[in-house]
Amino acid sequence: MSKRYGCPVELAVDVIGGKWRPVILAHLKEGAHRYGELRRRVPDMSEKMLAQRLRELQADGLVERVDRQSRPAHVEYHLTEEGRSLAPVLQALYDWGVARAERSATPIGHLPR
Repeated sequence: MSKRYGCPVELAVDVIGGKWRPVILAHLKEGAHRYGELRRRVPDMSEKMLAQRLRELQADGLVERVDRQSRPAHVEYHLTEEGRSLAPVLQALYDWGVARAERSATPIGHLPR
């Protein structure tokens, strides 16, 4: 039986909520990334946490893991069609974060200036 939500925002936050899930999705919105690339882009996240969040996002149908069956191993992660449908939401969060950082003088390390 499916979980019942009292509000559509509750469902959305349940799917993309948490500290790391939207960050991973935002990086994958840019295109496919290998595990090591994601690890470098989010250095404050442990390897265990990254692996766990990627598995959860796969289980939720937002991220696909593609094993290229090559030597050395080449595994990529990319957004599924459902994950790509989050692009406007992720962009809105990004834009709000940029504006908030400017208003509050909060430094963001990788923002283009």
